Amino acid sequence: MKNAIFMSVALLAFGLLNTDAFAGPATDALSACLADNTTGKERKDLARWVFVGMAAHPEIRSLSSVTQADREGLDRVVATTVTKLMTEKCLSEARTALERDGNTSIQGAFSVMGQLAMQELMANPEVSASFSRFAKYIDQAKLASALSGK
Repeated sequence: MKNAIFMSVALLAFGLLNTDAFAGPATDALSACLADNTTGKERKDLARWVFVGMAAHPEIRSLSSVTQADREGLDRVVATTVTKLMTEKCLSEARTALERDGNTSIQGAFSVMGQLAMQELMANPEVSASFSRFAKYIDQAKLASALSGK
């Protein structure tokens, strides 16, 4: 189970896991518990942790000034949050989900957390605008022609 939790948290990066594969009432209950028992700050911390993890990639590293101290600090913050959720706030739901749906229930539930973390960031107008800027470079005529089949 320990490896399932570590892998799940590591892969949750904004819905990188397909939650449909893990659907089940017990997993849904765990997902709801995780969502209900995290604050906006905790979800932002989770998103920061995912960003820091992605910034470790050699092709992305130059775009970030993340330090080893930043990484370690966020690792500790996320570990504290996951520990609190799985051992206190959502213990009953986690046990039931593991019993009924297996280790994949943890993956599914933390995938939902990743999606919530992304929603937390996307609610910011500056972030939303940043993700929309690329549209001005799309060849609209080419796209319309290709999609219409003409």
